[in-house]
Amino acid sequence: MICRSALSRGSKLALGHQGARGFAAAASPKASYEPTTIAGVKVASRDDNGPTTRLAVVAKAGTRYEPLPGLTVGLEEFAYKNTNKRSALRINREAELLGGQLTAYHTREALVLQASFLREDLPYFTELLAEVVSQTRYTTHEFHEEVKDIIHQKQAKLDASAVALDAAHSVAFHSGLGAPLYPTSSTPIDSYLNEHAVADFAAAAYSKPNIAVVADGASEHGLQKWIEPFFKSVPAQGSGSLNTAGSKYHGGEQRISAVGQNAVVIAFPGASLGASSPETAVLAGLLGGESTIKWSPGFSLLSQAAAPGAQAQATNYAYSDAGLLAIQIRGQSNAVKKTAEAAVKALKSVAESGVSQEVLVKAIAKAKFTLLSGSEVGGVGLVHAGANLIHGGSPLKITETLKTFESVTGDKLKAAAKALLEGKASVASVGDLHVLPFAEDLGLRV
Repeated sequence: MICRSALSRGSKLALGHQGARGFAAAASPKASYEPTTIAGVKVASRDDNGPTTRLAVVAKAGTRYEPLPGLTVGLEEFAYKNTNKRSALRINREAELLGGQLTAYHTREALVLQASFLREDLPYFTELLAEVVSQTRYTTHEFHEEVKDIIHQKQAKLDASAVALDAAHSVAFHSGLGAPLYPTSSTPIDSYLNEHAVADFAAAAYSKPNIAVVADGASEHGLQKWIEPFFKSVPAQGSGSLNTAGSKYHGGEQRISAVGQNAVVIAFPGASLGASSPETAVLAGLLGGESTIKWSPGFSLLSQAAAPGAQAQATNYAYSDAGLLAIQIRGQSNAVKKTAEAAVKALKSVAESGVSQEVLVKAIAKAKFTLLSGSEVGGVGLVHAGANLIHGGSPLKITETLKTFESVTGDKLKAAAKALLEGKASVASVGDLHVLPFAEDLGLRV
């Protein structure tokens, strides 16, 4: 609780005005996505009656589902290329004339085709996304002249942090979620990736059971009006099969030598999508990362543990049937080593002694902010809502989830930290292996 005697007169007046308003802003988070089904397609939407709309097709085509390496990135790069109705040039020009934005990206579980545009242009972009899903032409010349080159350019830009996070997933889950988010330059994708393989993967992934349409800034009535006619061409069932094996956590260690960059990832089993695990969210808030307050070192464990020359951040990566709570550290090799040692020491301190009530309150507030800000960011909110739908769940209920954070006590947080340290960790090191520590040096079981 803030001590009023320590506040300036201006601060007291500000608090007084907030009290008179009953903290209305904090009590009214942005609405959750409401699910429905339109013409056999899973749909989730929310509408604040603003002037712009974000519309996305979220497909079960992330890297965990690809039967061969590189197919997800190949399918992503074919987005908005030539279709049976329109050329890529026409798509680009029409979208620009309407002031729209077209993006395609992927996660470990989903491939996302997203359009952002003026609200009145919903019919055009609904038709376009349906067309991309069901009528893209996977041509040989586009694959060799554009898609393949773009993939190789992105491979060359992968840094140590990305490689370390992929390695941590690999030792944690082996196959499926253990597949790299983006194949490295040493991955022999040319043996597997061609326009025919991408077309076969699209035929398996782009079907009504495997996609969800998510809209932020569109009414359910408008979606009903346009999804029904335009998504008729999407197959009711996919041809071919996806890699749908369930996830199993293993734990382990991987070390990769690299020049110029250093990164260490220390990971543990985390919370999955839709799981009621508020302790994990609060623990991630407690671990935190760089300070978010200017001129303050921050309260989080990692902001205090980070040595000069290193940066650290904790994130819970939530998936449909598993989660990974990861501490990511990057920087100079000696600084990364010191930060990794201090991070594990701090986590052990929580497991042994717990945290003060003041720090607990801060961690809960941080977890709330992370949840709310993520739900308000169009891309993040869309992906989470769509991922829940394509895996048979429902979009996250923000208000209910916020309430569960209040149930986290110091004892529960202590027990959660203890459970992580007693189990197997997943540790990945990339960089100067002469300096970067082994999991055993950190006192971790793998």
